[in-house]
Amino acid sequence: MRGFQRPVAIVASASFETPAEPARNEVEMLLPVIQKAMGEAGLTQQDVGFTVSGSSDYLQGFPFAFVGALDAVGAWPPIRESHLEMDGAFALAEAIAVLQHDNIDTALVYAFARPSRGELDRTLALQLDPYTVAPLNPDARGLAGLQAQAMRDSGRYADVPDVPPTYVADGATAVVLAVGDRARELTATPAWITGIDHRIEAPALGVRDLTTSVSAKRAAEHAGAAGADAAWLHTPYPHQELLLREALGLGDRPVHCAAGPMMVGGLERFAAAARAVAAGEVTKALAHATSGPCLQQNVVGVLEGGK
Repeated sequence: MRGFQRPVAIVASASFETPAEPARNEVEMLLPVIQKAMGEAGLTQQDVGFTVSGSSDYLQGFPFAFVGALDAVGAWPPIRESHLEMDGAFALAEAIAVLQHDNIDTALVYAFARPSRGELDRTLALQLDPYTVAPLNPDARGLAGLQAQAMRDSGRYADVPDVPPTYVADGATAVVLAVGDRARELTATPAWITGIDHRIEAPALGVRDLTTSVSAKRAAEHAGAAGADAAWLHTPYPHQELLLREALGLGDRPVHCAAGPMMVGGLERFAAAARAVAAGEVTKALAHATSGPCLQQNVVGVLEGGK
């Protein structure tokens, strides 16, 4: 998706990450992050036309946890609100689509998670095929190891790194979006999202080629990512950088990789790319986020500077 009728920019963002957050609940963790992003843009919740979040009730440990988290933004007077059981980057893609409506000029996107409260590998196993795979209870690190070994066996990759334990951290990220002239009013250095696309591969690992990422490649093509100066990649495991470099055609261009907290890491990559564009460090940035085992789902966005 590119060539938006209404141009959309990231005008502010804030992030928080820690190995574990045992003292504060989701609302208490989110409040300073959202307030910082909103304060940077000079907005209050009453100024926001659409609010959308990304999280997982499985990680929080109780149903409708995302509803309770709304206390961090305030849901009264009534607001336009949505939620995805996905990384916040996918919520950002929804916000861009909603901002194409004429009566909405700003959006708040946020993501949060506290996976340190449980066993992340065990939780992630619940997203696998419930009939043939989930009963085997494979952990996320084991599935990533299958992918890394397939890459080694293919002979196309040199020095495929070992798979470390699944990254566990708690955190939150908030991003403020605005369209056209409204974005220019809120910041002198908007990071325009000129393209974004989301592609999904088969959930059955046995019917996929684990040594490549067709979904990431197609998302980049449809988002117009060719010629990006640098890339901000969401890589839960280090071997995935090699795979994404090839799929996205990055060659030897600078790549900034991070895992980040589950459900938050991808949105943080978009926020980091936007900060680099706003600071004039790059003219055209590629931002990437993934979800699911072995890069099953990928969203790719293109951010550019200019007035």
